[in-house]
Amino acid sequence: MTQRFTQPPRGNLKPLRIVAAGLLTGLLCSSAWSYTYEERQEKDFSQYTVTDPDASYFDVSARMALLDDTSNSLLLGQMDRLQITDNCTSLMATPPLDERIRIPGFYPSPDAWREATRPLFNFEDDVSRLAGAYVATQNDYYSECLIKFLNKWAEANALWKFYYSPHDPQAWYSTESMMFAAALAYSIVRPRIEGMEEKKQHIDDWLSSLAKRHSAIPGSSGDCCNNHFYRRALYASMIGVLTDDDALFQYGVSAVYSALSDLTPEGGLPHELTRGRRATHYQNYALLYLVTNMQVIARQGYDIFNLEIDGLTIQDPVTYLFQIIDDPTRLEDYAPHEQYHGFLNDDQYFSWMEIYLHHKDYPRMERFLKQYRPLNNRSAGGYITLYFMAPEAQQRIVLNDSNKQRSGITIPDSPE
Repeated sequence: MTQRFTQPPRGNLKPLRIVAAGLLTGLLCSSAWSYTYEERQEKDFSQYTVTDPDASYFDVSARMALLDDTSNSLLLGQMDRLQITDNCTSLMATPPLDERIRIPGFYPSPDAWREATRPLFNFEDDVSRLAGAYVATQNDYYSECLIKFLNKWAEANALWKFYYSPHDPQAWYSTESMMFAAALAYSIVRPRIEGMEEKKQHIDDWLSSLAKRHSAIPGSSGDCCNNHFYRRALYASMIGVLTDDDALFQYGVSAVYSALSDLTPEGGLPHELTRGRRATHYQNYALLYLVTNMQVIARQGYDIFNLEIDGLTIQDPVTYLFQIIDDPTRLEDYAPHEQYHGFLNDDQYFSWMEIYLHHKDYPRMERFLKQYRPLNNRSAGGYITLYFMAPEAQQRIVLNDSNKQRSGITIPDSPE
């Protein structure tokens, strides 16, 4: 029997090619994924099942053992900063977001967006920091606090009342990252805490219901299939693992197949290349969630980093990213060659590269990352350098004009 997966994205996933000398004035389409919505419902991913519900997105025990024995000054410095974090009493005083969440759009109203998203970002920072403090200290105080903190939100059925319409999707977008921030952090501590079973079951049920409700919204012609689909896939994969839910897990896998099937011959992600002057930024932004999702899938025993569709693998969009960073003319007619490069000043956008280097040897990426480490992403994995960097890769923070202030937690100043 064909295995169905939780509501897949609606719409055409055909690659888009911008014509008219770098302006977004026309589209040409061709792809192996030219399925209708109904046909996509029947796409079979039944070969992908959850094999280990206790597997986090990295081997927590192995990493703790390595950190116990490391002399790497960069890793030790990050561990030292995590020795002192918020006490549990103050965190438990944070009210859950149990009322209707409505967020203004970033681009039309950036100041209002920043104010409205502050409590959402605080939640992401809190759960990621507690998980990081646990890994750095191996002190159950932090892991138990994380369980109690998430249970409080579960008891309040927080995040359930997000507002959504196709013309006002920002709350739908913003809750994506809260869900995978919680799931990724929770996956680090859940199997290592004895007891607290009722609280853990409550959290499992809460995350599962949120994931199913959130992913049941197919989105519009854009966010059905672009980086927001990859973000939904990230929470679906991790929550699918935590709750042993093959349907959610397969939803997460489907995004990887969709992305690779969409690629232009050069390796561009077409839905991101339509962003004009921000095409390079969004090519990277999409990879942030694709690669992190692939890491979750790989931890279930699947060779997803070598998955090939129509002769293309994840290496192709990665290579293309560095090509268009180094030489924007490689964008050809897909997007304007005068690209926004402000994202290059924010290390949170490159946490996925630490994961990628865990699987692939890529000297160009290694050189690139040395100017940004240690990397932290408040939602997509937390303290990624602490969890993934090989100790021999880098010993010290490289200080330059663009990263002198980036030695701790990133302060968000851009939209999801």
